[in-house]
Amino acid sequence: MTHEARDGGPFFHGTVADLRVGDLLTAGRPSNYHPDVVMNHVYFTAFADGAGLAAEVAAELAGGAPTPRVYAVEPTGPFEDDPNVTDKKFPGNPTRSFRSTEPLRVVGEVTEWTRLTPDALQAWRERLATIRTSPRGAIIN
Repeated sequence: MTHEARDGGPFFHGTVADLRVGDLLTAGRPSNYHPDVVMNHVYFTAFADGAGLAAEVAAELAGGAPTPRVYAVEPTGPFEDDPNVTDKKFPGNPTRSFRSTEPLRVVGEVTEWTRLTPDALQAWRERLATIRTSPRGAIIN
């Protein structure tokens, strides 16, 4: 489902990349959840804490000690509900999670978002290990 004015944001993207205002986030990067899958979309959400979760997961999977970052973004083209979340887990898109084949423009960095606790990070480590080996973890790309 492509959106026009149904959800006007603001929108956020979580990553470990060090970006600047005006930079473009594009599709064609490896998935945070399946690094062997190159994504055809760039993902974003209307919740800063949701983007924070994605940033924490990206940092966890990157290894080392990258800084999780959340950016305010604006879509440069049409976007749709993220079928990896909405169709499988949350009909009606209460998570306000989206994806686009068009770039997202960075409009600012967000520094206030809820960080995961050490216990929550450990739970995500375990969840990610399961996602990578389970057929239920397949990505709709």
